[in-house]
Amino acid sequence: MSNKKVAFIGLGVMGYPMAGYLSKAGHETKVYNRTKAKADAWASEYQGQACDTPKQAAEGADIVFVCVGNDDDVRSVVYGEEGILVGLKPGAVLVDHTTTSAELAVELAQAAKEYGNSFIDAPVSGGQAGAENGVLTIMCGGDQAIFDSVVEVMDAYAKQITLLGENGQGQRCKMVNQICIGGILQGLSEALLLAQKSGLDIEQVVDTLKHGAAGSWQMENRAVTMSQDKFDFGFAIDWMRKDLGFCLKEAERVGIELPLTKNVDEQYAQLQKEGLGRMDTSVLFKSVAKQR
Repeated sequence: MSNKKVAFIGLGVMGYPMAGYLSKAGHETKVYNRTKAKADAWASEYQGQACDTPKQAAEGADIVFVCVGNDDDVRSVVYGEEGILVGLKPGAVLVDHTTTSAELAVELAQAAKEYGNSFIDAPVSGGQAGAENGVLTIMCGGDQAIFDSVVEVMDAYAKQITLLGENGQGQRCKMVNQICIGGILQGLSEALLLAQKSGLDIEQVVDTLKHGAAGSWQMENRAVTMSQDKFDFGFAIDWMRKDLGFCLKEAERVGIELPLTKNVDEQYAQLQKEGLGRMDTSVLFKSVAKQR
């Protein structure tokens, strides 16, 4: 693989190490972050350039990666006089790692096309640890040829990269991912509650069950901390509620009901009201325990 000129927009807990992996892989890397000090810190740690605007970061890049908060955050760095699109050279590719609506993915694909560029929606799963260890799962939507042109670059921070179909399908796959997480956490919370009430040793239970059919990433990484009332890490429920909102909207679009997803979302909404919005999604256990 030949080295590319790349840019990374958004240096949060995910983007910061992801951009670092691009630099370490030998790609000429420019970065932009809304808080400039974060970009400067990244540039002092890795080989690359901190930029003042998304446009400046995008100029000359073969591929521009974005990983910010929500649909509006993506639009704020893509559009406008200082946005990515006006900085991109013809034929460049815009890759959005943000978890957004499928509608935004279709919108950005059309906008990129109007500027002579291409777009891939590429939400990720694996959390902060996955980003830091370079083992993310990436779900993509877009044209096969464009996907083929960027997949080896994304491989710097991924363990699995899949093209699911046209633009928007990557985001829809991420919705499926989030529904699975919500359901697993609901079941795990109820299981832990029964284990606690029955006097079982939680660590021993996890060490036993993780090797069988009940095993999951959530069980292996969150069950013990859930039982210890520790939730101040990982993926916040503020972000999970945003994602579940996309899931419920998509379900409405295709004419189906998602009762478990709706129930989990309602529990998270109550936890937000209790001031726990920045806690990890595994804090669902508090809601389940309170109801029993």
